[in-house]
Amino acid sequence: MNPIKVGLLGLGTVGTGVVRIIEGHQEDLQRQTGSPIEVVKILVQNMSKLRNISVDPAKLTENAWEIIENPEIDVIIEVMGGVTGTKEYLLSALDKGKHIVTANKDLMALHGPEILAKAAEKDCDVFYEASVAGGIPIIRTLVEGFTSDRIIKIMGIVNGTTNYILTKMSQEGAAYLDVLKEAQDLGYAEADPTSDVEGIDAARKMTILATLGFHANVSLSDVSVKGISKISKEDILYGKKLGYEVKLLGIAENHNGHISVSVEPTMVKSSHPLSSVSGVFNAIYIHGEAVGETMFYGPGAGELPTATSIVADLVAVVRNLKLGVNGRTMLTAYKEKKIKTDEQISSKNFILLHVEDKAGVLAQITQVFAHYEVSLESVLQHPNANNPKAEIIIITHDAIQASIKKVLMEFESMDVIHAIQSVYRVEG
Repeated sequence: MNPIKVGLLGLGTVGTGVVRIIEGHQEDLQRQTGSPIEVVKILVQNMSKLRNISVDPAKLTENAWEIIENPEIDVIIEVMGGVTGTKEYLLSALDKGKHIVTANKDLMALHGPEILAKAAEKDCDVFYEASVAGGIPIIRTLVEGFTSDRIIKIMGIVNGTTNYILTKMSQEGAAYLDVLKEAQDLGYAEADPTSDVEGIDAARKMTILATLGFHANVSLSDVSVKGISKISKEDILYGKKLGYEVKLLGIAENHNGHISVSVEPTMVKSSHPLSSVSGVFNAIYIHGEAVGETMFYGPGAGELPTATSIVADLVAVVRNLKLGVNGRTMLTAYKEKKIKTDEQISSKNFILLHVEDKAGVLAQITQVFAHYEVSLESVLQHPNANNPKAEIIIITHDAIQASIKKVLMEFESMDVIHAIQSVYRVEG
C-alpha cells in the first residue's frame, strides 16, 4: 500500500498540530483513505530551533522549492502565512500537479479566484476549510450542506480576539485599552493588533464566506469595515440596559442577487444566540430560504482545532485521489457580482447623542428623522452625572443606509447637538 506523501510549509503552532494529528491518528486516517499518510518534508525558518515536537531533522528544510519540486510529494499543506511569496509557491505547486490544503485566509481572500482557476486548469484540489473559524467546518457546510438551498444571510463572530475583548468589557466593565493589553499578555492579540481590532481579519474571512455562500467573486474591497477601537464602556452599558450586547459581526446579505458585506460593531439583541457567544469562541449564523436559521459554534483558532480542519481537508484530497476526481469538487463563482448601494442597504440603528439639556431639543431631532422618512422604535433620555449635557439614545426601525447618513450629516450642523457619540447597527 503506497503512502500518500505530504509536504508541509510551516511548523509553527498550527503546523505542529498537523504533524501531531497525522502521526497520532495514523490508523484512523488509513481506514478512512485506504492509504498511509506521511509528512516527508517540512519547511521551517530555522532548522536548529528547539521545538515542542520531535521531528526527524532529515525532514526539515529551509528551502520551499525542495518541497514544491519534489516529484514524490502528492499534497502540500500550507500553514506558513504571508501572501505574495506564498502565492508564488502554491501556483508553482499547482503547475506541477500537486494538491493544496491551506489555512491562509489572507491569501484566499485576496487571490482565491486566481488560485482556484489554476487548480481547475490542472485538475488539482485546493481546500481551505481552516482559513475561516478554525475548528468549525463552515466552508464544507456552505459548499456541501447548502447545495440545495439559497443563502440569504451569513452573519457571525469570526474573530476571537475582538470577541474576547468585548466579552471582558461587557462582563467586567473594563476599558478597551486595558482589556487589549490583557489579551496581548495572554497571547490572544498580536503585539500589533490592528488587523484584529480594526476588523481587517474578519473582513478577509467574510470575503471568503460571501464568495462561497453567494457564488459570486466578492473582493475584500467590497467589504465595508469598521473596528472596535472606538467602542466605549458607555456604549456597552447603554446597550445592556436596552437588552443588547455589542459584538463585532461580519454580515453578508443577498437580496435578489444584490450583495452587501460588512464588518462592524453591532448591537445584538440579548435573545439572539450570537449575543451569548463569549471569549475567543466563534459562531456563524446562516439563513437559507429553505432551511431557515442555523448556527455553527466552536473554537475559532488554536493548534489542534485548526489542525483538525486541515487534516479533514487532507482526507478529502486523498479520497478524491483514490476516485480520480481531483479538481472536480470545488465550487466556483458563477454569478455576476452586484454590490448593493447605500440606497439598497437597510438595518435598524442605535444612535447615542450628547445634546443641549433644554426644552424642544428632542422635537428638533425627531423632525430630522421624519424629514428623511426614518421611523423610530424607541427614544430614551438618560441622565449622566459625568456629562452635563443630556444624553439621548435612539433605536430606529429598519432604515435605508443613505437616509441614516443624511440624518447624521444634518445632526453635525445642529447647534443643539454637541456630539454624535455612537452609531451602531442593530441585529436580532
